[in-house]
Amino acid sequence: MADISWEKPKNPEKPKRSERFKFLTAGIVILAAVLYLLISGTLQGARYFITVADLLQGEAYKGQTLRISGAVDGETIDYDSEKAIIQFEIVNIPSEYDDLATALHEALLDPTAPRLRVRVEDAAMPDLLQHEAQAILTGALGDDGIFHATELLLKCPSRFEESTGPEGLSKIPEHQ
Repeated sequence: MADISWEKPKNPEKPKRSERFKFLTAGIVILAAVLYLLISGTLQGARYFITVADLLQGEAYKGQTLRISGAVDGETIDYDSEKAIIQFEIVNIPSEYDDLATALHEALLDPTAPRLRVRVEDAAMPDLLQHEAQAILTGALGDDGIFHATELLLKCPSRFEESTGPEGLSKIPEHQ
């Protein structure tokens, strides 16, 4: 048999300085991009939604895509099934409240509360779109003063209220 041996080369090729500089530069660029995305995402998500009153106070929000919240006035709901357009009004909900259901009810009873007309196109009529539901909308305020929503989320507090049983324990009511 032949005698085969392996020897370590005496002068292994070291990466050139220019190659190390490229990797270092690429790493710094990637790190900077990740930090930028984290910081900008945190600043944008710092506030989940703005109120109707905040939106109507000035021209700063006009044309910007944003998320707003308000109480649905059930008497203003209009659905055009042929064109798949939903229109309704939302009323400002105070930013501080103890009970959402009470806050929605009281907001709709307040004749001085700011109101906003909403238009949602290409949408089916949701079951939860009803009087005193909380609407969370994503869209933009148009020059016509109507909020053109691209996304509609609804919360109906009466479906999530807790009731107290005879043992004093809270339980979620069964399907209504």
